[in-house]
Amino acid sequence: MLLFGNQALLTDLYQLTMAEGYWREGIGDARTCFYMHFRELPFNGGYAIACGMSHLAEYVRDFAFTGSDIDYLASIKVQKGEKLFSTEFLHTLKDMRLKVDIHALSEGTLVFAQEPLVRVSGPVTHCQLLETALLNIVNFETLIATKAARICEAAKGPVAEFGLRRAQGPAGGLFASRAAYVGGCASTSNVLAGKHFDIPVSGTHAHSWVMAFKSELEAFRAYARSFPQNCTLLVDTYDVISGINNAITVAHEMSARGESLAAIRIDSGDLAWLSKRARQMLDDAGLPDVKIVASNDLDEFAINSLIHEQESAIDCWGVGTRLATGDRQPSLGGVYKMCAQWESALGSWIPKLKVSEQVKKATLPGYLNFRRYHDAHGMIAGDMVYDECHLPTEHRIVDPFDDLRQKDLNGMAFEEMLKPLVINGKPVNNLASAKDARLNTIANLARLDATNKRLMNPHVYPVGLSFELRDCRDDLIRTYKGL
Repeated sequence: MLLFGNQALLTDLYQLTMAEGYWREGIGDARTCFYMHFRELPFNGGYAIACGMSHLAEYVRDFAFTGSDIDYLASIKVQKGEKLFSTEFLHTLKDMRLKVDIHALSEGTLVFAQEPLVRVSGPVTHCQLLETALLNIVNFETLIATKAARICEAAKGPVAEFGLRRAQGPAGGLFASRAAYVGGCASTSNVLAGKHFDIPVSGTHAHSWVMAFKSELEAFRAYARSFPQNCTLLVDTYDVISGINNAITVAHEMSARGESLAAIRIDSGDLAWLSKRARQMLDDAGLPDVKIVASNDLDEFAINSLIHEQESAIDCWGVGTRLATGDRQPSLGGVYKMCAQWESALGSWIPKLKVSEQVKKATLPGYLNFRRYHDAHGMIAGDMVYDECHLPTEHRIVDPFDDLRQKDLNGMAFEEMLKPLVINGKPVNNLASAKDARLNTIANLARLDATNKRLMNPHVYPVGLSFELRDCRDDLIRTYKGL
């Protein structure tokens, strides 16, 4: 489900100019393989959470150029006033559907730098036209799912996402809400996301509710009458301590009616001190079951401090802006690069490599996949990136940038990580629901060592190459550089 329906033009112009160039050269149908990866983990963290694969599959399924799309492309002119695209090429786009195969990580799966999240194979023109949308979808949703996972790991309690009003536009807000839920959030305030993705929705009331009545107590009583089964009162419109006292009064009145106050929410001030004071007041009033919800520009670092350094009494968390916008990391930085071409005469994939002046920007060659190894306790122990055309002969990995750093994974069970998502342009099986992806995130994080989940200076999870892939890469680099 894309917010604005079919979006074949959700691409960069050079994808289309390359597409016409391939067509003119007669190589547009040449079978090619690309992969997406990122070079550095987001937020200076120890892991990322793969997300966006369901939307990617839907994008491919619905891909088509409409008549108005073709008309628009025909109207684009170069500086001399001539048409950029030929009429003959545009005619080929009218009936185009993406005939690609996509193998990808399941949503909610842990992923690390230098390994493929997504592998795309098919006609080079089709692979090329998919690039921009693929990166747009997977980069953003993986970033937000990762931010959510970090926040939820720090909170150790329910987190509600409510970043829509400050998210990056309607589409950004919608997909951020789903990604945040995949990352572990318990609910969202975004009603549209709740409807489309079957995500639990939650919310309280705003300060304006209190201000609309003659007194805070009257406002609380009115809200309790309207929503007796789902009543959380925002207590900081005027004065938090006074607000807590008013909430206690309403809680006792609700109790007399056989109802109960669910929680109070504090949205400003010293959250640690105020939450502890609130907990004492609520307990002294015989209301130990009333929860305390905190919000106010929170993120994983603030929550971690409130719990471990300030010993707050907060039970639940509301996180908005810093979650929905991926605060501290504007983008994931994932890239999409060609890694192999099909050679019909040989009946095999021929590795391709981008060589760079910067070692870390060199890509990996081959029909790529990776294995994830687990120790005897079920904890993940290391990942091996390899070429499916040259299977590893030993269970040992070598660091992509340092031959002296190696890890022995012999004797450990492993699984192949990239699974079919789209075959010949059609999604396979049922696409993961947000709920299933969220459960996968929780299960994945449970298998990751605590040292890899530290907010500061996390331990580096071992990701390496098979020796066959390392040798292929190095041989190609020497060939391209004439060494």
